[in-house]
Amino acid sequence: MQPARSGRRQARTQGAGFAGGKVKPEDDAWGRPEPRGAFELAVGAISRKERTVAELRAWLAARDVEPDELEEAVTRLIEIGELDDERFAGRYAEDKRELRGWGPDRIRESLVERGIDRSLAEAAADGEGPAEQAERAAALLAGRGVDLARDEGRRRALAYLARRGYESEVAYRAVRLAEHATAGDRRPA
Repeated sequence: MQPARSGRRQARTQGAGFAGGKVKPEDDAWGRPEPRGAFELAVGAISRKERTVAELRAWLAARDVEPDELEEAVTRLIEIGELDDERFAGRYAEDKRELRGWGPDRIRESLVERGIDRSLAEAAADGEGPAEQAERAAALLAGRGVDLARDEGRRRALAYLARRGYESEVAYRAVRLAEHATAGDRRPA
């Protein structure tokens, strides 16, 4: 014999919504109305995840939204300030610098891949000067515990920083900074 189910659980399994009424075909499983138009779809998409204009267009197109409805929704979101590539680029660059330790080259290329105009991507990626970049990169190396006393360790450190998107001059300076820091010498490189 099966144990008795609670009223709410029983109502869900029998097709009733949380309020006790039947779930309408246009409602989702939780009794919420499904979005009906391109604008509502777009708002739902950007409320779950920040997107670029290009990403939102692609997302809507993948859901078979008519091109004119798609453009109308994107234009409206841009006009009301909810969709802004410049703001997106700035936040994305800051996050990748702070949380991932990315250098400007990697940030720039990633933004361009996401559909950001190259000039906006360059402006966002170049948010720090070479000295700040070198200090950030040196901190990355210190966190990895790379042995910089040997040539092999320095080569690996340079390759690591290149993969992270740092220019070679900044990477060299960062290796020298990190090398001096590990040796107890705090002189600038």
